[in-house]
Amino acid sequence: MKRAYLLLVLFAFSLILPACRLIPADPGHGSEKAVLTGIDLIDENLHVFAGKRVGLITNPTGINSKFQSTIDILYEKTNLTALFAPEHGIRGDRQAGSYVESYVDEKTGLTVYSLYGNQKKPTAGMLQDVDILCIDLQDVGARFYTYIYTMAYAMEACAQYNKKFVVFDRPNPLGGIVAEGNILDTDYRSFVGMYPIVQRHGMTIGELARMFNEEFGIGCDLTVIEMKNWKRSMYFDDTSLPWVIPSPNMPSLDTAIVYPGTCVFEGTNMSEGRGTTLPFELIGAPYIDAEEYAQALNDLELPGVKFRPAYFTPMFSKHQNALCAGVQVHVTDRDVFPAVKVGWAMLDVARDLYPKDFAILNASNHGCMLNLLTGSGYITADIYSLEEQFDIIDRDTAEFMAIREKYLLYRE
Repeated sequence: MKRAYLLLVLFAFSLILPACRLIPADPGHGSEKAVLTGIDLIDENLHVFAGKRVGLITNPTGINSKFQSTIDILYEKTNLTALFAPEHGIRGDRQAGSYVESYVDEKTGLTVYSLYGNQKKPTAGMLQDVDILCIDLQDVGARFYTYIYTMAYAMEACAQYNKKFVVFDRPNPLGGIVAEGNILDTDYRSFVGMYPIVQRHGMTIGELARMFNEEFGIGCDLTVIEMKNWKRSMYFDDTSLPWVIPSPNMPSLDTAIVYPGTCVFEGTNMSEGRGTTLPFELIGAPYIDAEEYAQALNDLELPGVKFRPAYFTPMFSKHQNALCAGVQVHVTDRDVFPAVKVGWAMLDVARDLYPKDFAILNASNHGCMLNLLTGSGYITADIYSLEEQFDIIDRDTAEFMAIREKYLLYRE
């Protein structure tokens, strides 16, 4: 009887199985509406590289929609002569801030030059066998993500040494409509904020290259290989492209959505969730009262977010192996969620609730991390109310939106 039942189940399953195959065999090219990144369109742009020696800045996010590495693609289709590694390395195996040494790539035999550590800008020696320097990196849409400044330094080197610079464009994971934040004061210029832009810029890496090149005076010979079918309203999960973690503490789109706000906690003695499975979504410290902190934040009634009392023990970074209390940031409506305002509010509330315990790291130093991340000195100095801070964000966002308009490549 059991055997007959099993056979019946297997027969029924065989009937419905064909109908369940909803994933196209070729997600990158199987639809005229599929989003194609710049590297997907290499064959249409091979003339750019004809007869030229090519260098490439990339990491594991540099793949096409068929999961083929940009390194392998350019090695096959162009005269690829050198590779360049940003923070976290070309294979993405280094934690934030870890020094990346230059080495030889085993697969291609090419030298991989480090662009993180003591030498962030390509030297003449690194570029001696390069005519065109390309970049294919997945940005996450935040001002303090270092990849965009690796690009800026590379563009400066190309201008200095008369090399062409090519960007294989990729989506902004947070879409391209919304921008939010305060404009960075260049007195606080650093590798986590080189130019006067806002925290959530709402631009692709190619659009940023255009802005850096013209607005901020780099002046290199720039070409952006644009995407196809990407729309500004798209979050990354609307693109059908594979999410490859851009860095070790950016495991998901959910992380990227909160990151423009909660990254400010890197400049404090509170854990930003590094060393947990939810970096930048879990915020806390051993001295926090989770229920009290969550209630105070929820009382602000910030749009598109709820704060849940949470407890976690980081396996590394701040408060390693210590039980932390705090909150998990739950985004309930990403279309109205103001990440930067939320991050600043979370910091402001923690400072008010726990004045004896909360601390800004190296607060007396002009270049302390909180100043660099906020691109200002006034958050560290605590001279504005939260309402006044929000007014600054609103004013600066409107100013930035007007500046960025002429550099946008995608209008829908």
